[in-house]
Amino acid sequence: MSNIPASGQSFNILAILQGGRLQYEAVLLAASLRHSSPGFTGTLYLAEPQPGPRWSGDPRVVDPATRDLLTQLGAQIIPFENKVFGENYPYGNKIEAITALPEAPFLFLDTDTLITGELQTIAFDFNRPSASMKREGTWPQIELYGPGYAAIWKSLYDKFGLEFESSLDHRQPDEYWQRYLYFNAGWFFHASPQAFGTRFLDYARAIRDSRPEALVCQELNPWLDQVALPLVIHSFGGGRPGPELDGLDGDITCHWRSLPLLYARESDLAVQVLETVCAPNPIKKVLKEYEPFKRLVYQPKGQKARALFDRSDLPKREQVIRNTLKREGLWFR
Repeated sequence: MSNIPASGQSFNILAILQGGRLQYEAVLLAASLRHSSPGFTGTLYLAEPQPGPRWSGDPRVVDPATRDLLTQLGAQIIPFENKVFGENYPYGNKIEAITALPEAPFLFLDTDTLITGELQTIAFDFNRPSASMKREGTWPQIELYGPGYAAIWKSLYDKFGLEFESSLDHRQPDEYWQRYLYFNAGWFFHASPQAFGTRFLDYARAIRDSRPEALVCQELNPWLDQVALPLVIHSFGGGRPGPELDGLDGDITCHWRSLPLLYARESDLAVQVLETVCAPNPIKKVLKEYEPFKRLVYQPKGQKARALFDRSDLPKREQVIRNTLKREGLWFR
C-alpha cells in the first residue's frame, strides 16, 4: 500500500489529553492508530490544557507511566493555554487547542475514538472541511410559541455575515432538524489549523457572549461547539460529508463514547481491534488502572454486555441501551 493518502497529502491528527478518563482513552486511540493504520504519515498530537486561572486543579496527566506509554506509541504531547474556556466548559478544549498545531492539514478526533482501518485510504479534501454526521437532533430545543429551526439557525448565519440558503438540505422538510447543517464535533478537518482554530474560537466566543435574540431561550452548554462548528465549516466552503468520507464513523474510525456502549452496539471489528490493542502487557498495565477497562476488557464483562443486544435490531434510543446496561450492573464510566 502506498504511504501517500488518497487526498494526495499528509496530515496530522489532533485529540485532547487530560488527566482522568481522557488519558486512558488517549492510550487506546494511539494504540489503535498504530495497529490499524500503519501507513499513517503524519503525527498524532495530544493537546494538553495547562494549569491556570480557568482550572481549579491541574488538568494535566500526572502519571509518568501513561505519558511514557503515549510517547512510545508515537503520540506527541503538546501544551495549550485556556484563554476563553476551561473547567466551566471543557468541550472548549477542542476549540482552543487547534491553533497549538503546526501549520499543516489536520483531522480532529475526539479522544474516545478507535481506529479500525487505514486512514490513508480516505479521500480527504482538506480545502472543503466537513464533520461527523453521527448526531441526533439535540440542538436547538424548539419552544412552544418561540422561533423555529429556520429562524434560530438563520439568525446565527446572519450574525457572521454568512449566506444561509446553501447550507440547507432541501431533501428534508422545512422545520425538520436535519434540514439544517448540524454536526457531531467528534471529528472534523481542514487545511489550516491556524485559520480554522482562530475562526472557531471567534465564533464560539461571540455566540456565548452576544447571542442573537432568537437564541434567548436556548441552552448552549454543552452544545456550544456543535452550534459554532457548522457555521465555521460553511464559512470555509465546506459542508456535509460525501461518500468518500464514509470510512469515518464507518469501517475506519469508531467514535465509541463509552466502553459499555462500544460492546453493546459497535461492530465485531471494533471489538476485535479494542481487545487486540489492549492485550500487550505495557498497555494492559496502564489501562487496567481505569475501572471500565478493567471490568469490561480484562475481566471480561464486555462480552456479557455484548450478549444482551442484537446489533441488527438495536433499540432506537440510546437511553434504552444505557438503562439495560445499568440494570445488569454493566455500566462503567
